[in-house]
Amino acid sequence: MRTNEQFLEAVTKSFKTYLNRNSSRSTAKLKSLHGHIARDLADMFGGEYTIKSQGYGDDKEGTITGRYYPKNVDITVSKNGKPVAGYAVKFVMRNYSQNSNNYFENMIGETANIRSNSIPYFQIFIIFEKVPYYKNGGEFLKYDVISEHNLEKYIALSKDNPDTFYHTPDKTLIVLLNLKEKSVDYKFENSKEYAEYYKSVIDNEGLITYSNKIEDTFDDNVILNNYSDFIKRTYCIVEGKTK
Repeated sequence: MRTNEQFLEAVTKSFKTYLNRNSSRSTAKLKSLHGHIARDLADMFGGEYTIKSQGYGDDKEGTITGRYYPKNVDITVSKNGKPVAGYAVKFVMRNYSQNSNNYFENMIGETANIRSNSIPYFQIFIIFEKVPYYKNGGEFLKYDVISEHNLEKYIALSKDNPDTFYHTPDKTLIVLLNLKEKSVDYKFENSKEYAEYYKSVIDNEGLITYSNKIEDTFDDNVILNNYSDFIKRTYCIVEGKTK
């Protein structure tokens, strides 16, 4: 279950749910993805641990008490009834440039809150190479084209020492995806046309693939497009801190 290919299938399923809902605010699009990750973690950690997540088990998030406030966490790992790690998952499907700084600030803020209470915290950030940007009402305006410039703050984050900076996740996974275009530089009129087209081709082989557009210049703290390695490394971190 922990292969990069199977994770890509889970991401595609999440995207399909988003297209059917045609709403970035719906949490339903992430339920199957969270559930997939939670099952992988349950398989890896074994019976000594309890995994809580939407899409898995009782279909509920767990809560971790941070240094400053309790936080509902996408995926929670507990041992003997006590949370010992958390995983946050972000899948950006529209209007990235409008919210990019907010995404990052929220990420480091929630990470600092939990890690300051001596609990490991991990982040998964998923985004397409080209993210549609819509005006209010759903009219297509442009594509946000992701480049190394957009990821500079994550490159800087990868160089931080988590033992020194509590806002730095213990490990971060960045997943950059290529979504096959209808035709080269085709621009959809609105979000409805975008959703209808991709719903019609969602089962096509090779529709969504891992991107090789960005050179991997991240230090060890950030992993690019290798979910399998990320899961193994985070498991080792949690095991090392709970022995």
